[in-house]
Amino acid sequence: MSDELKRAYHQAIRLLSQRDHSRKELADKITRKHEVGESELNGLLDELEASNYLDDRRYAAMFVRSSVMRGHGPMKISYALRDKGVDDDLAREAFESSETDWLEQARYQREKKFGEEIPEDFKERARQSRFLAGRGFYIDTINAVFHEEC
Repeated sequence: MSDELKRAYHQAIRLLSQRDHSRKELADKITRKHEVGESELNGLLDELEASNYLDDRRYAAMFVRSSVMRGHGPMKISYALRDKGVDDDLAREAFESSETDWLEQARYQREKKFGEEIPEDFKERARQSRFLAGRGFYIDTINAVFHEEC
């Protein structure tokens, strides 16, 4: 093992000791700082996965949980997971295991920001709908928040 590869391995362990990372995210961080070949990098990442230090399934589940706690909707979370290189099947599995009631989550976020009263004014409803869309909720869920309360 070359010195550069050893330093890359130690950096990976240091990063993973702070928080979970996706395989792509960790690879990007390592290649920014260390000059390792693609095959060496893949070998290093495979070794970390075999040691159970690196696990995209665990990362996806943690990411979904923490994003839900921050008030993000499913669309925003799934795009973020895709950006971080998590496979769509693993992301879907993480969503299913989270068992989040997205309608309840959207309702909670709207009430937290705007209060319990559902507005009658179209402009105010549109403003609140844009807020929920920006949080990453689907339009069907947003419409259900306003129509279920009527």
